Amino acid sequence: MKNKTDGQKDLSKKDGMTRREMLKMSAVAGTGIAIGATGLGGILSVVDQVDKVFDKEMAQADEGVPFYGKTQAGIITEQQTYCYLASFDLETESKADVIALFKKWTKFADLTASGGALSDADNDMLPPSDTGEADGLGTGNLTVTIGYGASFFMKNGRDRFGVNAKRPKHLVTVPHMAHDSLDAAYSDGDLCMQVCADDQQVAFHGVRNFIRLATGVATVRWLEEGFIRSPEGETPRNLFGFKDGTANVDHASKQGFADVVWAAADEPAWMKNGSYLGYRKIQMLLEVWDRSSLMDQEDTFGRHKHSGAPYGKKKEHDKVNPAKLPTDAHVRLAKDTKQQMHRRAYSYTSGVDAKTGRLEAGLLFICFTQNPETQYLPMLHVMGKMDKLNEYTIPIGNALFACQGGIQAGEYFGQALLQ
Repeated sequence: MKNKTDGQKDLSKKDGMTRREMLKMSAVAGTGIAIGATGLGGILSVVDQVDKVFDKEMAQADEGVPFYGKTQAGIITEQQTYCYLASFDLETESKADVIALFKKWTKFADLTASGGALSDADNDMLPPSDTGEADGLGTGNLTVTIGYGASFFMKNGRDRFGVNAKRPKHLVTVPHMAHDSLDAAYSDGDLCMQVCADDQQVAFHGVRNFIRLATGVATVRWLEEGFIRSPEGETPRNLFGFKDGTANVDHASKQGFADVVWAAADEPAWMKNGSYLGYRKIQMLLEVWDRSSLMDQEDTFGRHKHSGAPYGKKKEHDKVNPAKLPTDAHVRLAKDTKQQMHRRAYSYTSGVDAKTGRLEAGLLFICFTQNPETQYLPMLHVMGKMDKLNEYTIPIGNALFACQGGIQAGEYFGQALLQ
């Protein structure tokens, strides 16, 4: 499995033979065993020993993405194939209950990010501690990212957990934008948990157990499931067929992330090395889009569909000249704001609308910024009024969360905020 921390390629299969098969063949050949001499059982015994060695080696190689670190994983981590984003509402006003939940979540996040599982009690009359569907699947490069909504700090005029004095500077309730058709069932929340992995079953196992562990303390407000895929080294495409996230390369450096993603020095101490997660659930009117001409589609974005190049250029990452783009093109409006953000969007599908027969599908727009009030909200304001993309999309969900800095071994989620 590819390790997202070092960028190494998966070399477990070459020329149609897996590495396991090559090891087995080498072991058998190296012993000089022949069926006629010792029987098939001898060969299978050797193969079984090779399997054990190989499994141990693979377990050591599948280190995944470290859970502990200076910053939370899942923010600038190389984007995985699958994402579950869950929003929770706390059903308690006890800080002790919240701390107990965060300790459980931290323990499980640490275990699942390293390919482990919760151990069962010595009583088979009790439910298993772990749901078990990811046993043996490895880490899947799973990452877990926690965020705190405005209502975690103040809800209905009450500071339930005594933390409002530590509220991040730019954590606000996102205002209604032009063209919004928001549904509370897809918006806001006290907490969010982003779980991403290259294996969907591993990712689902993660979010399922976070939900299970929250029983009696927090309930799910909404849960979204996303996917994205691209050839190695290329920008992924959204369901409109256009590349999504091209501009990320503009700040892909240590200094760039410091300027664009990570919280500023004047934030509360617990936000050091943290970021803000902006979220929009955007329904795509695929049937309308699919009847539009290629020219109209490209004018909508201001880029060529197949190459991703901006108008007037030949390559995807060539510098954009806004003057060459239609005045209402999505890319031109974004560039005119002169702001950057780190995009980490996923596509979603959720069946067919029973009333219209149309596909229920779209984009789970996720971005990370240092200051959403300057980098994110003004862009939403401009896009809502002028973006040609509005002819083909309807924003139906909306949220903003503050993501703390990284977790260190021995700490739990929210410790610096709650203690």
